[in-house]
Amino acid sequence: MTAVELMPVHHYVSERRLVDVGLKNYWGYNTLGYFAPHTGYATDQSPARSVREFKRMVRTLHASGIEVILDVVYNHTAESNEQGPTIAFRGIDNANYYRLGADKRFYTDFTGCGNSLNMVQPRALQLIMDSLRYWVHDMHVDGFRFDLASTLARELHDVDRLGAFFDIIHQDPVLSQVKLIAEPWDVGPGGYQVGNFPVLWSEWNGQYRDDVRRFWKGDGERASELVTRLTGSSDLYDRDGRKPHASINYITAHDGFTLEDLVCYDNKHNEANQEGNRDGANDNFSWNCGVEGPTQDEHIVELRERQKRNLVATLLISQGVAMLTGGDELSHTLMGNNNAYCHDSELTWLNWDLDERQEAFLEFVRTCSRIWREQPVLQRRRFFLGRPIRGSAVKDITFFEPSGREMSDQEWNRAGTQCLGLRLAGDLMEEVDERGEPCRGDTLLLLLNGNWREQAFVLPTPRGNRVWERLIDTAYPTRRHTAHLGAEAYPLYGRSLAILRNANPAKVASGYSKLQVEALRKEATPVMMPPLAT
Repeated sequence: MTAVELMPVHHYVSERRLVDVGLKNYWGYNTLGYFAPHTGYATDQSPARSVREFKRMVRTLHASGIEVILDVVYNHTAESNEQGPTIAFRGIDNANYYRLGADKRFYTDFTGCGNSLNMVQPRALQLIMDSLRYWVHDMHVDGFRFDLASTLARELHDVDRLGAFFDIIHQDPVLSQVKLIAEPWDVGPGGYQVGNFPVLWSEWNGQYRDDVRRFWKGDGERASELVTRLTGSSDLYDRDGRKPHASINYITAHDGFTLEDLVCYDNKHNEANQEGNRDGANDNFSWNCGVEGPTQDEHIVELRERQKRNLVATLLISQGVAMLTGGDELSHTLMGNNNAYCHDSELTWLNWDLDERQEAFLEFVRTCSRIWREQPVLQRRRFFLGRPIRGSAVKDITFFEPSGREMSDQEWNRAGTQCLGLRLAGDLMEEVDERGEPCRGDTLLLLLNGNWREQAFVLPTPRGNRVWERLIDTAYPTRRHTAHLGAEAYPLYGRSLAILRNANPAKVASGYSKLQVEALRKEATPVMMPPLAT
């Protein structure tokens, strides 16, 4: 882990509707004070001591090499619409701080929260800029994730990439140097702007989330879309000169299903929010694997765990910045609630007392994280080109069909393509790190099978006198470090993912002779599990 992105820490209040029904705003997306940490999060809830506690937290995280990024809500305030309370800005200068409709009694709402801050007015912009500088200068945070950032980019009505908000950020000698992350949408017309934010900005990549979910759910032929997301979403970020780190890749976030619920529920179950189950997203691209909610069926439980492993492994082998939602590594469930913003209860609290299944998944997440950390080819600063490196016959990335042949245009366009392999040439990378040292590592082979049926995948021949060492197979998460030869048919289980690296036979596990490698090849064929219920 290199950074924590905190949900809103600015002081906030709960909406009256929630208070009236005995609930509260638990997420904090209802900001009132842009210069004060929320006192309810401090052990000592006096304002001065909450500031000191926040600074101590940041200092402690920095000492462990972990950056702090704040989720900030500058698109609306806790004063809501014309029926909301008058707490601050409405009573000071309503017309300057808020966007008003043609009838000045009412608000223009691009946020779905009752009001929108007025980015056209200098004083509203100054409020935001002064707040951002305060959190960098005085509180020492490392960057910001801007909630509903499209609202901030609206000039008169439309989203404007060259709006005043961006101009001011980019010219600021401090703020232009910190991490800037956009949630690139709002609920207004034309608000979905994934891929359209300017240089210096990274974005929560909603396309990544949806395409990866749909591939492992089995929604038709999604291989081409999946590969585009795996390789950094160059279709979104390369056209204006941005790099793979512009893509914040994620499977889940605070809003929506948790990872556990993504594989356990087809439909949202938000009745406890007391809004008639109307709130929360309807299009989740989730799949319950055969039964809605908890089950004791061993085959379904195993499939759900494999699907979770597929999703996490995909996230951590993708180019770009991986974002893992806190609690997903613990298999946290919200019991199908995909909008649990109003629950401060055991539903949302994390349970650290894990059972055997949860412990096993946590260890798998650790394994994937180690692989990411150890493999420079998964952390490229530039997009793949798909062409030979330095005039050699080796491409920086090569795609294979299950027969072991390089994929042709015909294969890409063939209906039903759900199984493929990617070879990432890590030993021939042409990038350097911040010290000017070459960023070279292992060549990796990624095998993905989105089909139900098992696929015998013929492995390409490794360069040199080498073998393929299996690092992960999501069908057999506890069996690693087995050696496989080029042209060998690797048994890739249905709905599974495998990661192999080009390795010296003497360094695979404890080291193997040629005879031992041949013996391992035969031994590595797994015992097939019984067919799973469809």
